[in-house]
Amino acid sequence: MKKKMEVGVIGLGKFGLPLAIALEERGHSVVGVDGSENRVRQAQSLLAHVYIADAKDSAVLRQLRFQDLDLVVVSVGSSMEASILIVFNLLEMGVRKLAVKAITPEHKKILTRLGVENVIQPEHDAALTLAHRIANPGMLDMLQLGGGVLLQELEVNNWAGQSLMELQLTAQGIMVVAIRPKGEQDYSFVPAADRVLLQGDTLAAIGKEADILRLVS
Repeated sequence: MKKKMEVGVIGLGKFGLPLAIALEERGHSVVGVDGSENRVRQAQSLLAHVYIADAKDSAVLRQLRFQDLDLVVVSVGSSMEASILIVFNLLEMGVRKLAVKAITPEHKKILTRLGVENVIQPEHDAALTLAHRIANPGMLDMLQLGGGVLLQELEVNNWAGQSLMELQLTAQGIMVVAIRPKGEQDYSFVPAADRVLLQGDTLAAIGKEADILRLVS
């Protein structure tokens, strides 16, 4: 069973609030903080623990026990200065597991230099994903794993009638970790090498981005 986490979400706007709700729906405990009374009022019916507070004040964050949380997400709207100050205070408090929404590429650079490993640019990332889908029809979705590695869904077309052994994908640096037959919702994991692929099957494959994008499934 996956470990249930205690997560702090600072900023309950268009990104932070849906994220907090999704985490609670998955059984995690969420502490939401925002300086806007209206946003907090809206979130109170959706989240168990919500506080109106100035997250730039480290004393407030200590009082809310943010230093003891498993993860803190900083999703501050349009103020890069506020975001950086909040992140600096969290790091000074000993919080090391952070995910921070970056407003601009410059903001991302500063956050990276501060030591934030997980920097998110929602609009930028969504645009890249959409461009990827448009440019690579049949490649249904992708997940960046870091180090240039992708977990990629591939819809079977040209590979229909062949087995994974015949395709020799491992020789190309690609590993198929699961197959979802056409019309079904669930994946079958660790498929047999002699499994014959059918038109419309969906494969979940892991590999370097350059190797994955060369594939024509």
